[in-house]
Amino acid sequence: MKPKKLFRVSAVTTLLLVVATSAFAQAITRIRDLPAKTGITISGRVVGFGEADENEWIIEDSSGRVRVDAGPRRWRNINLSEGETITVVGEMDDGEFDAFSITKSNGSIIEIRSPQGPPPWAGGRGR
Repeated sequence: MKPKKLFRVSAVTTLLLVVATSAFAQAITRIRDLPAKTGITISGRVVGFGEADENEWIIEDSSGRVRVDAGPRRWRNINLSEGETITVVGEMDDGEFDAFSITKSNGSIIEIRSPQGPPPWAGGRGR
């Protein structure tokens, strides 16, 4: 293949890969289908709350329920209301969904932590 044509084919292939990857990263995963990997997105309605000293909520979609954990309230107090619909980016860990960020139905985004490294509250008071 000629170098110029090879470059075009490579450029088109790279562009398609970037577009496909971006579309995949934005897909919302149903709660029932949660895999054990980092950086997945779920969406659901808040139907309950976890422990009082934790930022924990039970959310559900049409396929099931999961507990969402966004760290201790001593680090940061996050208020969500029962019935509120949220979209959460995070990972499954020990049977609950650890949040990296939460997007509220009004579009506001609550950044919790980076997927890399320990959470900001690790090693804080009480540890």
